[in-house]
Amino acid sequence: MATALLFSGQGSQYSGMGKKLYDEAPAVYEDIFETGSDILGFDIKKAMFEGTAEELAVTSVSQPAIFTMSLMCVKKFGLDGGDFAAVAGHSLGEYAALVTAGAVDLPTGFTLIKHRAACMDKAAKKNGGKMAAVIGLPSDVIEAACAEVNAAGDYVVPVNYNTSVQTVIAGCDAGIEKASAILKEKGAKRILPLAVAAAFHSEYMKEAGLEFKELIKDIKIEKPQKAFYSNVTGGKLDDFSDIHDILSRHIFSPVRFTSELAAMQSDGIDSFVECGPGKALTGMVKKTLEGVAAEAMDV
Repeated sequence: MATALLFSGQGSQYSGMGKKLYDEAPAVYEDIFETGSDILGFDIKKAMFEGTAEELAVTSVSQPAIFTMSLMCVKKFGLDGGDFAAVAGHSLGEYAALVTAGAVDLPTGFTLIKHRAACMDKAAKKNGGKMAAVIGLPSDVIEAACAEVNAAGDYVVPVNYNTSVQTVIAGCDAGIEKASAILKEKGAKRILPLAVAAAFHSEYMKEAGLEFKELIKDIKIEKPQKAFYSNVTGGKLDDFSDIHDILSRHIFSPVRFTSELAAMQSDGIDSFVECGPGKALTGMVKKTLEGVAAEAMDV
């Protein structure tokens, strides 16, 4: 079997995340915590193990916390004798994927996350916005509804293509409300507002992406040693010559996760292991692909 490691995105964090893994073998994970805390300027272990749900929901905390636990899961996967051929992340998860695939080292990964979280937190506080998950409709119907609302003057766009029947939309309050009304009429089973601080992966985050690009322009990012699949392109990324621009656009571009999964299966991947807090990506794989195995490290 050819295995891909999948990395969780923002929203998967929870209080106490990573503690069970840490307690099994503290020495194994200490370098991750020490490196992260030094670069971030706060005790990431304490934030993960003792932080409340509200504290962990802050972008500048949740992003490095999820990143840290994702890399803990990779270490556990290796200790268990696991091997992998490819990596892919859902939104924030791409950064753990970059480290795991050898594109950047651990300190650089934390530096990227620190800058990204700060830029996005700043834009979130300035621009706000909302997000909602639409359940039970294909993405083309959702795209058409959003286009109709946009044409009438209120901003809303599809931003996370999670499964064939689950797409997340983002935009202004009125845009979300009007699109939701249209989609309910078209047969959406459920429309679930997400507890987020902003309209991530939309134009509301463009200034964050541009600021991030300026901050990371001198950071060296190598071509990965493992196959890397991109949210922005929806497929395998072979050309890393423009990776800084891709990571910038990634902040305000849709997450094409269903396309990535299809591309990985087409390339021979038939086993998926989710590294990070929770099991959301494992569920997405099972709902999207047939004939593959999927499991989560956070059990």
